[in-house]
Amino acid sequence: MAPIQPLALVRTRERAPENLAAWSAQCWQALAAGERLLTLFGRADGEKETMVTAVLLNDTGRLRVLRGRGKRHASFPSLTARFPAAQMFERELWEQTGLVPLGHPWLKPVRYEGERQERMAEYPFFKVQGEEVHEVGVGPIHASVIEPGHFRFMCHGEQVHHLEIQLGYQHRGIEDLLLRRPPFALAPLIETIAGDSSIAYAWSYCAAVEALSGAQASAESELVRGVALELERVAMHLASLTGLATDIAFLQGGATYGRLRTAIINACMRACGSRFGRGWLRPGGVRFAIADAMREDLLRTLGAFARDFAQVNALMLGARSVRSRFQDVGTVGAIAARDLGLVGVAARASDIAFDVRTTMPGPLYIRHPIALVTQESGDCWARMKLRMREIDESVRWLTHVLETQGSLLANAMPASPGPLASDMLCISLREGFRGPVVHALETGADGRLIHYKVQDPSLANWFGLAFALRNNEISDFPICNKSFDLSYCGNDL
Repeated sequence: MAPIQPLALVRTRERAPENLAAWSAQCWQALAAGERLLTLFGRADGEKETMVTAVLLNDTGRLRVLRGRGKRHASFPSLTARFPAAQMFERELWEQTGLVPLGHPWLKPVRYEGERQERMAEYPFFKVQGEEVHEVGVGPIHASVIEPGHFRFMCHGEQVHHLEIQLGYQHRGIEDLLLRRPPFALAPLIETIAGDSSIAYAWSYCAAVEALSGAQASAESELVRGVALELERVAMHLASLTGLATDIAFLQGGATYGRLRTAIINACMRACGSRFGRGWLRPGGVRFAIADAMREDLLRTLGAFARDFAQVNALMLGARSVRSRFQDVGTVGAIAARDLGLVGVAARASDIAFDVRTTMPGPLYIRHPIALVTQESGDCWARMKLRMREIDESVRWLTHVLETQGSLLANAMPASPGPLASDMLCISLREGFRGPVVHALETGADGRLIHYKVQDPSLANWFGLAFALRNNEISDFPICNKSFDLSYCGNDL
């Protein structure tokens, strides 16, 4: 049996869509059977109809695609009341297409795109009633270089009863822009959707257009892509750890994690010319192989890094002040994490065993396995410790590949993709440092792209942050926020 790929191809002209009610019923049955909803989205289908797509993951690790079609502004039975993981997807579907999920308990815009863009002041915030209840509004403008977002805390004294997060201030119309350029010239734009996940976004895009064009990236190119992705994971987890240490004034950690991150992103710059890996991956392969000199450079960097990283982790994990600040703060239990559809670090810190690299490994991670890492407690401590352990596992994987696969890494030659196949839908996933980055590309009868859907893992996780803060003190928000470390621009598109 072929390795389970983080990718699905559907011949759309051979797959007749259901009506909306039947499609919703199919999704309901799949979710009730325990399948995971990875994404749900829609697009205009002519002038009068809307096509909807749900992508689910079953217990064998394979993707299943369910499609429906209905009149513009029609309705369908909402999934959210029974399956809360669908709530953000259905809200986005309503905002982008006008389809109404009947019975949705929380129907409001996700990012105020399109006609609603000038109406953000009308956002219907949830209200907590009571004589001693007060509201605290933070943002959208924040200090320093923090991205814009509004946080509305409903508090009783210092305790937060409810947090509502309003985003959308950075909406750039990315999905429309992706349809205005030739499909093989999209990488520079893809890499800037969420700049700290440039490699994950670029690889998901490249895998999709390669599948649609019938091109096969070489094993050598895939290996280099894996190295790039794990370097990105290490660097960005270090940025999160820097923030966590700084937020509690643990200066040894803040200074050291920041220094170590610089070492990793500088190594990335030496490998491809960009500290964030931009320009490294392109459809068909990679622009820069890893020659022996670069391979030795990376091994020296990782060796020195691992020693210092172990030392600062020991300080961080052993400090009573750190434990006091992070343990039992911002807790999301396993049941809540599963019900809310959390992904990535936020899910694995709550003992949800889902990682694209192990669930849908493909040939690369079959040949060079990477271990699944989880924590059980679901609090800020768990999210911090999970990042430390994932860095250790990424460094182990990188060291193994760099030590044993030198000839392959040095000979990564790009393939030449042909035109995209007509009437096809491709779903492509890659596990970024926050979680799965999802790209969905659909072609029409002439082979041109008619829809490009992008999904950052933050879309599913922002509500998890709001849930984590319930019954915590408002002063716990900065560390809860940094422990999730979600993307504003990735959500806002």
